[in-house]
Amino acid sequence: MRTLALPLGGLWLSLFSVLPIYSQDDLAPNKTDTASTLHVDKIEPPSWWRGSTLSPIRILVTGTGFDPGVIIETGTDSLQAYNYRTSQNGHYLFFDLEIAPECPISRHRLIVRKSNGETDTIEFDVMERPDFAPKGFNSDDFIYFVIPDRFCDGDLSNNRPEKSSAIYDRTKPRHYHGGDLRGLESRLPFLSDLGMTAIWTTPIYDNNDGLDFLEAYPNEQNVKEPTTGYHGYGAIDMYSVDEHLGSLEDLKHFVRSAHDRGMKVIQDQVANHTGPYHRWAKDPPTATWWNGTFENHIANNWQKWTAMNPRATPQTQQQNLDGWFIDILPDFNQNDPEVARYLIQNSLWWLATVQFDAIRMDTLPHVPRNFWKEWTSAIKREFPTTVILGELFDSDPALLSYYQAGRIGHDGIDTGIQSLFDFGLFGPIRKVFAKGNSIREIHQMFARDWLYPDPNSLTTFAGVHDMQRFMNEEGATVDGLMMALTLIATSRGTPLIYYGDEIAMRGGNDPDNRRDFPGGFPQDAKNAFEPSGRNHDENRMWKHTTRLGKLRQELESLRRGRSYDLLDSEQQYAYARVLPDQMTVMVFNNATESAECKFSIKSLSIETLKKGWDFQCDDELETAPPLVVAAGVASVTLPARSAAIFVLPQ
Repeated sequence: MRTLALPLGGLWLSLFSVLPIYSQDDLAPNKTDTASTLHVDKIEPPSWWRGSTLSPIRILVTGTGFDPGVIIETGTDSLQAYNYRTSQNGHYLFFDLEIAPECPISRHRLIVRKSNGETDTIEFDVMERPDFAPKGFNSDDFIYFVIPDRFCDGDLSNNRPEKSSAIYDRTKPRHYHGGDLRGLESRLPFLSDLGMTAIWTTPIYDNNDGLDFLEAYPNEQNVKEPTTGYHGYGAIDMYSVDEHLGSLEDLKHFVRSAHDRGMKVIQDQVANHTGPYHRWAKDPPTATWWNGTFENHIANNWQKWTAMNPRATPQTQQQNLDGWFIDILPDFNQNDPEVARYLIQNSLWWLATVQFDAIRMDTLPHVPRNFWKEWTSAIKREFPTTVILGELFDSDPALLSYYQAGRIGHDGIDTGIQSLFDFGLFGPIRKVFAKGNSIREIHQMFARDWLYPDPNSLTTFAGVHDMQRFMNEEGATVDGLMMALTLIATSRGTPLIYYGDEIAMRGGNDPDNRRDFPGGFPQDAKNAFEPSGRNHDENRMWKHTTRLGKLRQELESLRRGRSYDLLDSEQQYAYARVLPDQMTVMVFNNATESAECKFSIKSLSIETLKKGWDFQCDDELETAPPLVVAAGVASVTLPARSAAIFVLPQ
């Protein structure tokens, strides 16, 4: 195999500067006659912009009849096509497209010409460089995570689209239920009232149009039932919006509406796999597009720790990196330069086209770390203010921190990924506030913050869509969930809430943890979007969550203050968030009976306290008596299973 060096924006980068020249055997596992009729089905990406840091861009054309002599005629010197590669079966054509600075902003008609003179056309949009900078997110934000299909049905017409009408059924927990982008947009006032400043949705990629008989699970009668891609993680087209959710224009309108309200939008992206019904699954564009093949591959063994093991050999890491999820989802081979470039361009295209503020990236440890370095570098070059939230489903802070920006691993790689889900803290949150374990487990996990390059950039949560809901844990109560949300809303990092937790929704393991939000669908008997549609506990939970959201907006110390632990008892815990001009103290009593919490605040050396070391202040959550400070020692008696927030006078 030979290589060809190509320039990228004046820089030379390993991923883009060395592009293999494949032999025909390399490029096509499926051998068919390229003499078939030339026909273009799809071009990816369908558009790009002038002045991009990626130049040239790499185009993938899907169709039939592409032979080794095929060329692209652009009709203008401001668009240059070259470096052609075709698959042996004639289904795929790769080429580089260079967009000159003076190229007209318009839809361009490109002619695909075979060596025998046969032609077809491609439409490709050249755009002006997007005039936007992603807002990212940080500890000033409060993120709301939602599965659009399960939240609100705002457009009944897309419940049974013509091409996929048979997979909508609200009686089946793994079918589409009708929630969509218009419905989500209609509930932006609800989220604003809740105090949310950012929204993360599951992927909006187009998923399979029919039932998924490969991923099937037994029902109550122990009969296997097929699933659907309502969740978005089984893409069949990475450049299209799923028709059940709406259109690309619906997506753009939703993001604009969120921005108009001062809210940010985080796109869920997947660079590890597609769905098993993607055209590529059995007909990949190159012979090395996947790790293995549809017929012959290994299953993922979930041994994520092997990625940071300095003693690891390739065979001890292979299943974690190359294995197919649940032995079904086709696993991208990011070491194929065509795959790597495709995935990087796809991420950039979505950012530019929809103007997302940040990316939530799925399944970090199952993708080679060298790819993450190249991917984040490309993202940051094009849109420097983009923030990336990485998912690494593991409770070990040593492994989590290994993937955070600022940490160079033993492999010499810094992934460049700023934020990670704080799965280390998640486990103690569940054990302490649901099951009643010692609250010291929370304190002990915070003591491991030194492992992270930046613990303040972590994203904290009490639950997401990959585990049963908090309220389904053994021993869980509304009071326990209120304490859990109080902790994440007042601790370092960016808090995230899973839709429905604001009304204490129940839900067991997948798919029960993804129930429809009550009131989001025309047939619903109750509407929990309105106070009158919520029961007593649901309204308690809602009011508590909105109070936390309001306090975070009002108190800068809760968002940016330095953290100090003040009390460490078996079931009582106190800590402070401190700025030069503001100090807020949080006190927790996880015991099943009331308890006095007593601790000194003198070590904080707050010289600007207006009342010296003798004063009292009220609980901002209105659940506890005032905090009394005498000679610098604070005391308060908290009710059982409760938390309080005190703003010390300045």
